[in-house]
Amino acid sequence: MVKALSRRSFLKRTSLAAAGAVGFPYLVRPSALGLNRAVAPSNRLLMAQIGCGSMGSGNMDSFLNLGSHVQFVAVCDVDGRHLDSARNRVNNHYNNSDCRTYKDFREMLDREQLDVVSHAVPDHWHALVSVACAKKGIDIYGEKPLARTIGEGRAICDTVKRHGVIWQTGSWQRSVGNFRRAAELVINGRIGKVEYVEVGLPNGSRGRQARLLSVPDYLDWDMWLGPAPWRPYQDFGRGDCHWDWRWILDYSGGQLTDWAGHHVDVAHWGLGLDYAGPVEVEGTGEYADDGIWDVPYAYEFVCTYADGLKMRVANSAKQPHGMGTCWYGDRGWIHVSRGGLSASDPAILQERIGPEEIQLYKSDHHQRNFVECVRTRQDAIAPAEIAHRSITVGFLGEIAMLLGRKLRWDPKTEQFVNDSQANRYLRRAYRSPWML
Repeated sequence: MVKALSRRSFLKRTSLAAAGAVGFPYLVRPSALGLNRAVAPSNRLLMAQIGCGSMGSGNMDSFLNLGSHVQFVAVCDVDGRHLDSARNRVNNHYNNSDCRTYKDFREMLDREQLDVVSHAVPDHWHALVSVACAKKGIDIYGEKPLARTIGEGRAICDTVKRHGVIWQTGSWQRSVGNFRRAAELVINGRIGKVEYVEVGLPNGSRGRQARLLSVPDYLDWDMWLGPAPWRPYQDFGRGDCHWDWRWILDYSGGQLTDWAGHHVDVAHWGLGLDYAGPVEVEGTGEYADDGIWDVPYAYEFVCTYADGLKMRVANSAKQPHGMGTCWYGDRGWIHVSRGGLSASDPAILQERIGPEEIQLYKSDHHQRNFVECVRTRQDAIAPAEIAHRSITVGFLGEIAMLLGRKLRWDPKTEQFVNDSQANRYLRRAYRSPWML
């Protein structure tokens, strides 16, 4: 079970975790100075977007709406239609024709002098893009999930730390008041000792048959596949390769890994377990008998933490509260989702958090928080290490379901205990010539 943390122990824990971020001086680019004054055009952060589909375009709009703090100078996508749309969006915003376009992010990183990058590429690309940017010293807003495997996530965290890069994961629920309020009530003991947590994620869909297509002129299919195994171009579900790649294990873990970076992330936040992980996991998944959608369409697993706390993660149809995060304590429960905040006793939600209690990191705008932290060199609200620990829960469940048995996990070494078969799932072989 998890006891409410004292303010002193919480501050000690978080200060130790952040010591590398605030305890030493940084060498900061000239464009990253001057947070508390009007930003001159010459001090705007030069920015690029990698991956310009629906998610990338939405993030790009959020950054453009911040005004003069950032200046988009380039966009990158393997789909020429996305690329043209993104370039036009940028040029129309600035009323010029200066935005440069690239189909290969490596060329863009070599040619552009960038301060920050936002990426929203398919999951199997997250690690290669993130590590390449971090090695250039470029600060990164990276979409969740952090990576496709636990090994990739560790590589991202280590590279970001080694190069002093500011990272913000797209786990934007941390910048929404209801989620912060729920986590703060839980961590300050308003429902007593927490012994059990339920996390509800979206339901999946059953598989569909492959339909081979000719590669369109506007798409670089080989680059889209990147490190993933070769397969001929095909309709993944909506007439092309976009969006429905999420339901194919070569590229994603489905709704489980797409959403664990949201609701498991919030669960950890309220438990004070941002830098921890479970020690045991077991569960079951339901998979289609045929078709190209091979992620589980229904799933549930239970993680056990070192102090006995249990977290049950399942698709929402299997959870009594549906989507979201629900903490159960010995004095009640609190549930939060994008639909609202509720509790076993509504009066709990009205309780005030006092000045001597734990005050969680506050952000009212996820993209703005990232930009502010680029300038101050403080950790953003959703840094890489926290994102890694959250999505690791999803990956552990995925591996346990694929193997069909209980697994023991060491969150310090990030290895399965005496289990060479399970440890083979921590990384994936890359298609030549890609290397991390």
